[in-house]
Amino acid sequence: MKRYFLLFVMLIIAPFFSSANTVKNVAITAIVEHPSLDQIRDGVKDELVESGFKLDQDLKVQYKSAQGSSATAAQIARQFVAAKPDVIVAIATPSAQATAAATKQIPVVFAGITDPIAAKLIKDWQPSGTNITGVSDYQEIVPQVDFMKKIVPNVKSVGYIYSPNEINSTVVLKNLQAELTKHNIALVAVPAQRTADISTAANTLKGKVDLIYTTTDNNVVSAYDSLVKFANENKIPLLASFPDAIERGAVAAYGMSYYDVGRQSGKLVVRILKGEKAGDIKPEIGQALRLVINTQAAKKQGITLSPQIIESAYKVIGDN
Repeated sequence: MKRYFLLFVMLIIAPFFSSANTVKNVAITAIVEHPSLDQIRDGVKDELVESGFKLDQDLKVQYKSAQGSSATAAQIARQFVAAKPDVIVAIATPSAQATAAATKQIPVVFAGITDPIAAKLIKDWQPSGTNITGVSDYQEIVPQVDFMKKIVPNVKSVGYIYSPNEINSTVVLKNLQAELTKHNIALVAVPAQRTADISTAANTLKGKVDLIYTTTDNNVVSAYDSLVKFANENKIPLLASFPDAIERGAVAAYGMSYYDVGRQSGKLVVRILKGEKAGDIKPEIGQALRLVINTQAAKKQGITLSPQIIESAYKVIGDN
């Protein structure tokens, strides 16, 4: 009788014991390593820890970069799916598309994707009803053009280097062309298939544009140093839609913090780990746009920033 009683007690407490010792597994993949995408990854991990998970105790996080290769992104996606983590976080469009193609069951949280609808990850901004949700870094183009005009008041032409294979970049190109036309500003758009092509693409803008506008195109960001070198040598202001560009030599940036995008994405991961279905969670857009200024870069690129612009900035680096 005592044996049956002990067996009964063990059956009752076993679920609680198992639950207390369950280790959650989160897999993070990114198309390439660069400051913006790295900040998203770090933001996700920090949010998980702050929510109460303990790394290497009740939470395991693995990370793999595709090093700029779509084929490698697909391979990583298949490897992650085979490992059956609780959630896969896919940073940047190519990695998210590869992951979405690899699984319809494991929850997927995309992060840092400009247009997840155009990327065919979701149908609209409502809960998907599938295994996918996430956070977009989409920014309205009108404030971006206003930002360009504030930094370079007499701008007549804008240079834009983009990867034709990246949906996030082609979506910006389309919207930028339409908005600049309204202001009688010419757009000189130059495609660059690979990171190695960025320097050559930049050289085609020499003498043709009043500023160069950059977004989180993965090829462009990976080769940003060469773009900064070109801007400095040719006295062409380099502007960006992402604040991380300031530390690397852009004059000014107006955009969202990618670390904050990571924290916002991490909140969705936490909700899934606690039992919610990804398809029941409404996709989100990153919040809190900020203006940041690099006064040293402004001098190198031959532009004088007004005191009003400097005073309005969220952050200023350099000697002002």
